[in-house]
Amino acid sequence: MAKYTRQDILELIDEEDIEFIRLQFTDISGNLKNMATTIDQLDKILDGHYKFDCAAIDGFRGTGYEELFLVPDLDTFVIFPWRPQHGKVARFLCDVVKPDGTPFDGDSRYILKKVISEAKELGYEFKVAIKNEFFLFDLGENGEPTNHSSEQGGYFDVGPADGGENARRDMVLYLADMGISVETSYHSDESAQHVLDLSYADALDMADNIMTSRLVIRTVAKRHGVNATFMPKPKKDTKGSGAHYTFTLFKDGKNVFNDENDDLGVSKEGYQFMAGILSHIANMSLINNPIVNSYKRLIPGYLAPVTVGWSSTNSSPLIRLTSIGSDGARIVLRSPDGAANPYLVIAACLAAGLSGIKEELEPPVCMDDLSEKEAQKCEVLPRTLYEAVKLFEEDDFLQEIVGSHISEHIIKSKDKEWNEYCTQVTQWETKRYLTSL
Repeated sequence: MAKYTRQDILELIDEEDIEFIRLQFTDISGNLKNMATTIDQLDKILDGHYKFDCAAIDGFRGTGYEELFLVPDLDTFVIFPWRPQHGKVARFLCDVVKPDGTPFDGDSRYILKKVISEAKELGYEFKVAIKNEFFLFDLGENGEPTNHSSEQGGYFDVGPADGGENARRDMVLYLADMGISVETSYHSDESAQHVLDLSYADALDMADNIMTSRLVIRTVAKRHGVNATFMPKPKKDTKGSGAHYTFTLFKDGKNVFNDENDDLGVSKEGYQFMAGILSHIANMSLINNPIVNSYKRLIPGYLAPVTVGWSSTNSSPLIRLTSIGSDGARIVLRSPDGAANPYLVIAACLAAGLSGIKEELEPPVCMDDLSEKEAQKCEVLPRTLYEAVKLFEEDDFLQEIVGSHISEHIIKSKDKEWNEYCTQVTQWETKRYLTSL
């Protein structure tokens, strides 16, 4: 990511004929929000004096403040490549602060920055990559989103079977224009399901990149006449969409997960970091899988993880530990989905992993070495949002990491979401029970 000074920004705005600025931030649920203004307000923006009505944002209201302030991260300045080239539109990602200038506890970007700072004090630098899965569905007669598609592509198909290749190409090109590298893009397993693999970046940059990539993917999809959705399970009898995070930890410029003398090429710190994540992963589900629909994906038979464990050879367990390829040893976590707030996911995983190193935790036995009977006794991930809320409530460590403000909000809001869901009577229920009872 580029490193900008205030003077760099002023010169770029003048050179590039930029007229509009968007100030973007992420709410607790992981939704990207923004305010738009003109360059006439630039000094106010750069001074961090741009305020907004926080009562309009779920999780920000009721905090005792009528207004909060947006402080732009200058290094996140980019021009939207799909907007007009005369009177261009640019954006900053912003931190949310209180009127006195101190960080707002409900700002998930601030939560991640805190954990990154703690890792830095220990000499560590955390790098993250992600496999982003999503569907591109047809629009209805009136332009409304559907969960249907006329294309029938499968893994790694090419056009014309792959009906999304042109849209993906534009997504990759736009992201490149915005400084975000896509390692690979391809058609995934299900019809209309696609993947963008974002290349490694520092932890904060990756969370920012994920939020930007969601905006780009949805924007490009609309321009191609389809609807992009990161909904974990948009259709029954199909595999859902996940967000597979890949983690590496560096110290003095070296990947500390590497060990040539280990059978898997993984160091003691690598196993301990993984053990730290596994010790909290079930309780972390409320962060990684934050909506009712998330748990429709995490069921047996659809390649999504359901058991707390790891493997070095199988790609379907919760964690895949590998050192194959030029990236060295790395941990791939497969449970999160696109509904999750990436700042909180990365913060929780980094904090849990570091705790594993500090406490010298040992991971459970590799699932490759377990009999079928032994594997059935392993801990399982929660099957419902209700279970996820209860497990999170029991984990003081995770609540301390994300802070009391965010913890209280997600517990309360997700309890409410579950209760609302329980009042619904589905088509499956009426078909099964209406005439038989």
